Amino acid sequence: MSQKQKYLILVGDGMADFPISALGGKTPVESASTPNMDKIAAAGRIGLLSTIPDGFLPGSDIGNMSLLGYDPRRYFCGRAPIEAASMGIPIGPDDVVFRCNLVTIENGVMKDYSAGHISTEAASTVISALQKSLGIDGELKFHPGVGYRHLLTVKNIGAKLKCVPPHDITGQKIDPYLPNGDDAGDKDYILSLMNRAKPIINETKAKGGNHAATDIWLWGQGPAVTLPTLNERYGITGSVISAVDLVRGLGKLAGLKVRTIDGATGYLGTNYAGKVAAAIDAFNSGEDFVYLHVEAPDETSHEGSLDKKIQAIEEFDKYAVGEMLKYQSQTPNLRIAVSPDHITALSTKTHDASPVPFCICGDGIKVDGAKRYCEAEAKSIVSTPIEGPEFFEMLVK
Repeated sequence: MSQKQKYLILVGDGMADFPISALGGKTPVESASTPNMDKIAAAGRIGLLSTIPDGFLPGSDIGNMSLLGYDPRRYFCGRAPIEAASMGIPIGPDDVVFRCNLVTIENGVMKDYSAGHISTEAASTVISALQKSLGIDGELKFHPGVGYRHLLTVKNIGAKLKCVPPHDITGQKIDPYLPNGDDAGDKDYILSLMNRAKPIINETKAKGGNHAATDIWLWGQGPAVTLPTLNERYGITGSVISAVDLVRGLGKLAGLKVRTIDGATGYLGTNYAGKVAAAIDAFNSGEDFVYLHVEAPDETSHEGSLDKKIQAIEEFDKYAVGEMLKYQSQTPNLRIAVSPDHITALSTKTHDASPVPFCICGDGIKVDGAKRYCEAEAKSIVSTPIEGPEFFEMLVK
């Protein structure tokens, strides 16, 4: 009797890019040493994947939703409510949830979207101070998250405002990108809240807080969201493994078990061994599917660091892809897919909606004859990108 098929998606967040002159016209993926992703591409399918439908901003929310097989045109209603699902924050029918970044703004310029990658401990002190000074029972509440990423819930405020992610405007004047919209009352309230937060954050520094945060930045807002589970759609059980609340929230909404890994940072040197061990445990425990996400290529791209991005890609290939290939060699019923959720371009330090390269190998997957995994190789094999639901069904059917 044949064993039940198992499925793994390995996500190198933002690792796709455009050709760079300093690399002789190659992309970071093409220049990096990626023998394990190359092996998957050579042993199976390679192609182009459009994770960002027309009309959507190229964010990790849209990209990861697509990779999980959900069409954002049907299911997406905001990034922050997805993260709220991960954090177990109840969202009432009148609540709007905002992503609340701790950022560094100097002379009206977005200097750092992550406040110098503020520690979770330092950030918790800041969020606690904001809640004590600005929180209103039942109306406004700050929720501490991880590092610079936090949430704010408000009542009936700001759902339709136009808000820009802070990582899209690094090094730019913030005035053109402040929350805006047709409802002047909502806009004024949110801007006032951001302004009132500044002296509170500065006071935490005066009391000995060792951090680079100067402001909060509110964006990604929306109401509560629900998704049909992967078990309901495909009869699949499984786990999500990520250091990022957004990805864990999507997994939870998809009905996956959220596996929390000590030392998983969302940056270089994350606990790859712990992530791999959790994935193997999920499969050995009888689960069908694992979504293993690594954030570091995206973070280093937002920093504009070519050397760090290549390091992040090579770490992902060696410690995540390579180790799971070893497991596949002992588990022939395992299919493995590798893909970014979107491009994060070093040239702009932000996301791009262009298609990304993917590869899939395993039992029943046809072989395209690719020599390696990179953007140029995917374009040489196929000319027309597929979308997220087709990619997911290619993996699981």
